[in-house]
Amino acid sequence: MNWLKKIYIVLGMAICVPFQFCMDALDIAPDGFITLDEIFADNDKTSAYLNSCYGDLPDMGVKFRYWCRGLVVWSDEAWDTDAETEPGLMSGLLYRGNASASYHPILNVSAENGNGDYWTRYWAAIRKCAVFITRIDQAAVNSESDRRRWKAEAHVLRAFYYSELLRWFGTGLPIVRKAYTMDVDFSTITKESYYDVVKFILEDCDIALATSELPWRITTDAERVRVTKALAEAIKSRMILYAASPLYNEGENHWEEAYQVNKTSLQNLRDNGYALYNKVNFPTTYKDPNAFLPSDPSALYNEYFTQNMEYSASPADKETIYQGKNDQGDIQNVDGIGAMYNLKTGTCPSQELVDAYETTDGQPILDLADPYRDERHLEPNYNPENTLYDPENPYENRDPRFYASIYYNGSKRKCYWPITESKEQSPENYPGTPGNRIRIIATYPEEPYTGLAAIRRTGTRTGYYERKFLHPFSGNDLGVKGARFKMFRLGEVILNFAEAAAEAGHLPEAIAAVNEIRARAGMPALPSNITREKLILRIRNERRVELALEGFRYYDVRRWSTPDGDLSKTDKWLTAMRVKREVDENGNFLRYTYSRQVVNQRLCYENKFLWIPIPMGDANTMEALTGVRWQNPGW
Repeated sequence: MNWLKKIYIVLGMAICVPFQFCMDALDIAPDGFITLDEIFADNDKTSAYLNSCYGDLPDMGVKFRYWCRGLVVWSDEAWDTDAETEPGLMSGLLYRGNASASYHPILNVSAENGNGDYWTRYWAAIRKCAVFITRIDQAAVNSESDRRRWKAEAHVLRAFYYSELLRWFGTGLPIVRKAYTMDVDFSTITKESYYDVVKFILEDCDIALATSELPWRITTDAERVRVTKALAEAIKSRMILYAASPLYNEGENHWEEAYQVNKTSLQNLRDNGYALYNKVNFPTTYKDPNAFLPSDPSALYNEYFTQNMEYSASPADKETIYQGKNDQGDIQNVDGIGAMYNLKTGTCPSQELVDAYETTDGQPILDLADPYRDERHLEPNYNPENTLYDPENPYENRDPRFYASIYYNGSKRKCYWPITESKEQSPENYPGTPGNRIRIIATYPEEPYTGLAAIRRTGTRTGYYERKFLHPFSGNDLGVKGARFKMFRLGEVILNFAEAAAEAGHLPEAIAAVNEIRARAGMPALPSNITREKLILRIRNERRVELALEGFRYYDVRRWSTPDGDLSKTDKWLTAMRVKREVDENGNFLRYTYSRQVVNQRLCYENKFLWIPIPMGDANTMEALTGVRWQNPGW
């Protein structure tokens, strides 16, 4: 019943987070307590209470426990090298299916950087927002403009926390308009439908959008955490799409509504200055030949994800809607190429993800309706219309986003390499000594530093390394921090609109939207005569590529399922590319040959893994109080 306590207890104090109006405002009385009446009788304490509503925002990205990319390595996008070397951590437990309602690896960890313990923390945050919304109209506030803006912010924050509860737990929830009091009869609490909770989220966002004092964009670093109207539109776009999706729609058709909401949100964002990132702003870095980004679209894409959005009235990055509070840290030593620091690789993109990148003529590699002929994904079902893809040269002629996002066998990287090359084991790089130099990323198993490895933490499990968030030259001698994680961006909203439009039958608009994303990436437009069924498949694949490694795939494969489905086609098996270096009788290099192999079987694919469980004690308590089952299916 811990979450119930969180949403009705009187808070002893509020928490400050760092932005402009945060100060040591909540001076505590000698007995250690301060009442809500005292808080809202003072301007500074009121603003500090609002700050506490920001305290549970997650940083996401690589900020899951022990520098894990979380959602990415828990989907079919990637494998986590810690699963073998640290099997007691989140990924290792999930891959082995060690999860229950009483202990689930995603939930039962202390929150680091806002990740973990979601059920308890987000309900506490929702309660704080509800208290603030209820009391702000009568609070002692110096400025009426501040009062209105602060109230709008609390509505957006409550919408965000609810949206995250829905995404994680995938179930209907109580709607908390006002904070519960000590004498509430919890047997009367209603578990609303997923759709009704989404409508409540949209209501909160619309209240914020109607508030003139809430800005569309944050323009000073001092206010960098604060929410905006743009975030409200992005939350609406995302959550109405989820409500219409098969896992959550309870057999009702909400696609037309999702289309209309997304169309309005997208237009409002455009009208208020949001646009796709469309220019390489640092050409001396990203167009440097030694950055090994082979085209302008590749350079642009990698630049976007390795640079922060600046807080300005007219930023170079007009695409990012909301980014995390802090940078992602020294990701080159925990989430890149392990040999660069001799620490860990972390995220290893899967062969399944690599297969999603089209060839430059705009043709998918595989048949998107049935991509593999076998359960274990070892027999690709190639698209017969694709004439560019060559299995013997699998990395040629690919979507520019592939080269900006993934290191593969034969890739090159210039940075400080702390290793000495062996002629026998790494002939491509011999002679090579520690220093800043260009190195070929060879992934054949015999390569001791960057080769395919079953156990080694610095190696790759899949034959690939993540590049998308890694600055082109970061290393031991250039410690460029990972950029703040882009939690919401216009690219997602455009794809949300494209999907909703296609599902609702507005094909020309759907095609135009997805083609806008493809044009920025340097990819050919989809044909105007494409059928609705094929268009939906192409849009889903476009999401997989454009939003790769950002955490969306985890949720997408679930919401596209049905309540009686599972994840066996996507998440049960993950495959790697095994490279063989062939030489002649004199040891001279001839060619690389490529074959697929299974990384391992994951046991977190059954029906119940479409959701994560509500903590067992809370679910049992609510069932006992209300007579209604609260727990998610299978748990």
